[in-house]
Parts: sequence; structure tokens; C-alpha cells
Amino acid sequence: MKQEKSSTDKGYFVYILLCSDGTFYTGTSNNVEKRVATHNTGKGAKYTKVRLPVKLLYTEKLENKSAALKREIAIKKLSRSHKEELLKDNGITW
Repeated sequence: MKQEKSSTDKGYFVYILLCSDGTFYTGTSNNVEKRVATHNTGKGAKYTKVRLPVKLLYTEKLENKSAALKREIAIKKLSRSHKEELLKDNGITW
């Protein structure tokens, strides 16, 4: 899978955030920058509300919403070490 540098293109994305407690959060959006801002105002997911601030680490553009949701589920099923491997394979350090 190819990491996208910008998520301003139209389409759907899966993204991985680094939370303030060092955990990862994975989600989907058609506007990642706006979604990350929403997370950081405490109006995002329940999980991130108590782990602010969050930092965007990774985005991956998918063909459509369905594909993005399926990829989100697949990433969420990965172990922590496999998520770290995914990030490292894409040149991402945190």
C-alpha cells in the first residue's frame, strides 16, 4: 500500500494517529486534515478525547468509502508490532 503525502484529494482515506499516551488510533475520512482537527478539539472519537493531542502519522488513499472501511478494520486487527512495521515500511518514525 502506498502512503499518500496529502489527503486533500477527493476520495476516502484510512489514517493512523499517534495519541499522547503513545497508542495508535485508526480511522477513515474523506477529509483527514479536518478530521484530525476535530479529534484535537475533543469532538472526535471517544478514544481520542482522553488522549489529546493526537498527531497524524499515516494516510492511505482508497478507491471508495467501502474500501477505506475494510482497510480500517484490517489495520485495527493488526498487533501493535505489525502497525509499527507498517509505519516503518512507509518511512514513518514517531
